[in-house]
Amino acid sequence: MLAHMLQAKGLVMRPLPAAVALMMAVGAAFADPVGTYGVSGTNPNDGSTYSGAVRVERTNETYRVVWTIGGQRYVGTAIGNDQFLAVSYRSGNETGLALYGRDGDGWKGIWTYEGGQKLGSEIWQRQ
Repeated sequence: MLAHMLQAKGLVMRPLPAAVALMMAVGAAFADPVGTYGVSGTNPNDGSTYSGAVRVERTNETYRVVWTIGGQRYVGTAIGNDQFLAVSYRSGNETGLALYGRDGDGWKGIWTYEGGQKLGSEIWQRQ
């Protein structure tokens, strides 16, 4: 309909397939949570802060999430998409749960230990 109206006024719509394909590829790259991030957060019990790195890898329909914080490694399994991630994680005998939402090119989330009654927070910034 729009094309017919433009043609009637002497205007022609010309597709820009290369530009559209490039925009779609760039959007898809930033939408996928896979990548390496700098991480900073607060602990749920005392509000102390921490920082480190987190890596997200696709594992078929799920994701593997690996944090390295202060020499300690936490490994999790996540489900989600380009808007949210829900992660169950473990480090030694500690387990927990985290939930993240897309925040620009990074992620913001909340988390707790198994049996926790307070929430910590976390921000991931893509590197």
